[in-house]
Amino acid sequence: MSGNDVSLRTYGGKVLLVVNVASKCGLTHSNYKEMNVLYEKYKDQGFEILAFPCNQFAGQEPGSNEEIQEVACTRFKAEFPIFDKIEVNGKNAAPLYKFLKSQKAGILGDGIKWNFTKFLVGKDGKVMERYAPTTSPLKIEKDIQKLLQA
Repeated sequence: MSGNDVSLRTYGGKVLLVVNVASKCGLTHSNYKEMNVLYEKYKDQGFEILAFPCNQFAGQEPGSNEEIQEVACTRFKAEFPIFDKIEVNGKNAAPLYKFLKSQKAGILGDGIKWNFTKFLVGKDGKVMERYAPTTSPLKIEKDIQKLLQA
């Protein structure tokens, strides 16, 4: 979010939960709250959450990077990395999201349908699972535990 490129190699050997986030979505409060619980519990065991703000769904992430940082880190107390605002669908979709979608399509195809779609990535960089926006982060905990123990 500070404008610096970050190589995904930085996260090599870690289990990742990659999430497209939004500040003004009905799912925002519960997702941030539960992601914070998971992050606090597993960050020292090789788990990272990578949050990517996106304004492609009903304009629910309209703010600047500074405003997004304020909401995510001050209001919701997120300690995991919040990246620059990106697009997750269309011709301008971020390369990371093109890769994630090519590995795990959703029920209605590969497009991201809404805020808080989640991808679980193993230590080897393989996309293990894709979860719907309405899937509670805490419901993913067993899958995270399995990957951390692998």
